[in-house]
Amino acid sequence: MPSTLSSFLHMVPFLSILVLSLMICSSAQGPPSPGYYLSSKISSVNFDQGFRNLWGAQHQKLDQDSLTIWLDSNSGSGFKSLHSYQSGYFGAAIKLQPGYTAGVITSIYLSNNQDHPGNHDEIDIEFLGTTPDKPYVLQTNVYIRGSGDGNLIGREMKFHLWFDPTQDFHNYAILWKPSEIIFFVDDVPVRRYPRKSDATYPTRPMYVYGSIWDASSWATEDGKYKADYKYQPFIGRYRNFKLQGCTTESPAWCQPPSTSSYSHGSLSPQQYGAMQWVQNNYLVYNYCRDPRRDHTVTPEC
Repeated sequence: MPSTLSSFLHMVPFLSILVLSLMICSSAQGPPSPGYYLSSKISSVNFDQGFRNLWGAQHQKLDQDSLTIWLDSNSGSGFKSLHSYQSGYFGAAIKLQPGYTAGVITSIYLSNNQDHPGNHDEIDIEFLGTTPDKPYVLQTNVYIRGSGDGNLIGREMKFHLWFDPTQDFHNYAILWKPSEIIFFVDDVPVRRYPRKSDATYPTRPMYVYGSIWDASSWATEDGKYKADYKYQPFIGRYRNFKLQGCTTESPAWCQPPSTSSYSHGSLSPQQYGAMQWVQNNYLVYNYCRDPRRDHTVTPEC
């Protein structure tokens, strides 16, 4: 064997370790800077100023401006905004529970289900509980005029995160504009859902909700792992609430916050770069790329 080839083959394990180390270091550094930090432009609101308990009041505790909600074998808990909105920026800093949380959903989302049962719109940020050896899944979803009776058409994109969401609070937000929906994690855009037609875009007013509940039938690996109440209570912690939008009572000139300082009003090239980094490294499911889905009902794909 030529000496140069022999030397190279001896180096292969070292090179593999080096490449793996560089990948780990790159991931540990997190995404590129988005360059624009929208959450810092929007004032926080106290929970009582913007929300009320919706269900499970006995499983909800407000301590100054930090809200704790929890799920046990008796009940979960949820809250709802005081006003409905036609557009805007909505979010909170959330800290998730470590350990075994399979089957448990912790969420912040927009919906008009109470106004349009069976035919509602929804924009979701949901944390899918997990087993201790696997990371949380952040699920983003959009529903348009459909829920129940077999008519539920989700538009799910799922991500892992580049940090441990159980160790500290991180900011999660939805920016809903007449032209696009953008999902943010710590001001990094992770998904953009553009308005391509009225049939594929939510346009009716929605309230803002948060909740923790048992979704054992599907939440963790399609229901493989269920909520196990020997680990109860399952806790979700929220603070730094953001509610800036146009309500149904707002004047016609009301506009949602700008996505960036970019002159075109949408994501800047730097924000697109950060979003692409996230999708290249942490996207684990995209409904548009799922061959099992009927894409005639999701024409935006």
